[in-house]
Amino acid sequence: MSGIIQLLPDHIANQIAAGEVIQRPASVVKELMENAIDAGAGKVQVVIKDAGKTLIQVTDDGRGMYPVDAVRCFDRHATSKIKTADDLYALTTKGFRGEALASIAAIAHVTLRTRFLEEDTGVEIEMEGSQLKKNESCICPIGTTFEIKNLFFNVPARRNFLKSDSIEWNHIIDEFERIALAHPQIHFDLIHNNSEYYSLYPGVLRKRIVDILGKNSADKLVPIEEQTEIVTIYGFVGKPEFAKKSRGEQFLFVNDRFFKDGYFNHAIGRAFEGLLQQKHFPSYFLYFTVNPQRIDVNVHPTKTEIKFEEDRSIYAILVSSIRQALGKYNIAPTLDFEQETGFDLPQSYKNVPPAEPVIQVDPHFNPFKTYSSNGGQNVKEKAFTPAIQAKGFGDKRIEQADWQAFYQIEDESVSAQSALIPDEHANEIIVEDILLHPPYFFVSTADELFIVHSKRAFIRVAYDQLMSQFLHAPIASQVLLFPYEYACTKQESREWESNEMLLSRLGFSATVREELIVLNAVPTLLHDDGIADCISLILEKIAYQSIDKGDVAHYIILSIAISESRKKGTSSFKEEAKDLFDRLMTSKEFSMTPDGKTILVKHTLESLTQHF
Repeated sequence: MSGIIQLLPDHIANQIAAGEVIQRPASVVKELMENAIDAGAGKVQVVIKDAGKTLIQVTDDGRGMYPVDAVRCFDRHATSKIKTADDLYALTTKGFRGEALASIAAIAHVTLRTRFLEEDTGVEIEMEGSQLKKNESCICPIGTTFEIKNLFFNVPARRNFLKSDSIEWNHIIDEFERIALAHPQIHFDLIHNNSEYYSLYPGVLRKRIVDILGKNSADKLVPIEEQTEIVTIYGFVGKPEFAKKSRGEQFLFVNDRFFKDGYFNHAIGRAFEGLLQQKHFPSYFLYFTVNPQRIDVNVHPTKTEIKFEEDRSIYAILVSSIRQALGKYNIAPTLDFEQETGFDLPQSYKNVPPAEPVIQVDPHFNPFKTYSSNGGQNVKEKAFTPAIQAKGFGDKRIEQADWQAFYQIEDESVSAQSALIPDEHANEIIVEDILLHPPYFFVSTADELFIVHSKRAFIRVAYDQLMSQFLHAPIASQVLLFPYEYACTKQESREWESNEMLLSRLGFSATVREELIVLNAVPTLLHDDGIADCISLILEKIAYQSIDKGDVAHYIILSIAISESRKKGTSSFKEEAKDLFDRLMTSKEFSMTPDGKTILVKHTLESLTQHF
């Protein structure tokens, strides 16, 4: 009787294995670059077309392969890196499992040309879906060239799940940079759609970091060097004043292998305690040298998670070495008993510009209030006309009839402001009083109490206004009297250029250089004090986070609204708070900001009674 369990054919097993090893084009780039380094290459060139979906070509000048090895390397679990199980605990190479090339050949058209350094001729191999199609001698230089075409051609479901070209390209850049940073002694080139993206010549580690991040980063780095019996730590951390709100420039390496580790990230954050603004993250490029027998690199298919035998000790050494380096360069806070401390400010207020004192006047005075004839008691505020509300430059053109209405006595039950509120709210929300308590204000009606976060309300109102304009026409911009220069990294300037048309429609006009964005015009809503903050928020999204192309406009508009909220989001007078509340109520999403944060909480008399 035949059983129901059967052995899978090799080509199907390889396709299944490819699902773990080859997740996207960047996975292919990583595996082939690591193989080139293991082959002793002094130069590695990576050529990409259509974010790797059409072509991935990796060429190296390493020692190459014999003809018999060129065929055998596509077999599953074929490797020259290990021979016994004990070798797994003394690894000094990148690849070792022998699954990468077999997985790639299972889901792509692969051409391999290689020549061993002792041979006069090379060999050309063609694979298609794990099937050998060609095996011939050829003339080629010493080294190896892999051409990967039509990735996932026989797994259409996997190909359909690939993201847009911009997202896949960003993943390729991430993998390329991680390997280039781990090996500054090797020359790396990266070419995309016939355009050179990187040409990194051999040099010291600082030079490699500067070549990738840009020359402006040279003065932002603090060197780290600590040698113990357990671990040797060297590299650089960024100065606290250059910390960002994203984790884009954080790299950990062990024995020249990139890895991710939340435990050591926490150690670095602890070393920077008291030096960073809230929700800011430092840059770091840290390299560990550990005895290979004391780590396990075979705990994850992508080899980005590593198990350390003495992680607690390394944690303590890491914190100590970073604090020592920051103190050595006079960055860490120190105690000076001779210093006058009367004017010291907390760290969170160091970069906040001084605010001009505000002259307080009677906030309850309003010339447009009406009074009853019996005793002069205030009955209700008279509604502002559209002309008064818009102050001559609102988001719609003021007609003559609006100004004529200014001189007419209106029915107190009708107001132009309530006309802007949807019908479902106009009859329900009649504001009786407002209490200011920054950053909140409280709005009371006949039977409800609203607790409103002022800055978040401003973000929602500003976002809706800009998005409404953007959907119908380009957002109006204002030309700056003096161009504003924003220093950035190479990657940030390239991402700005790639989104230049969209940014122009959103009100930005800029000239982009290699490591500088020169702004000539910005959206009219954006004030001078918020330009730097806004550009920083935009670049954090488009340069360091994988977002869909269709969401870029959303994040840019949100960045503008957030930047302005920090300057104008807190209401100082009841009239401002009421105007903001009325405008908020016109939004379909008045309870949440565009990034999902709560704007207001509503309590009814019944819900309040339950607490008593």
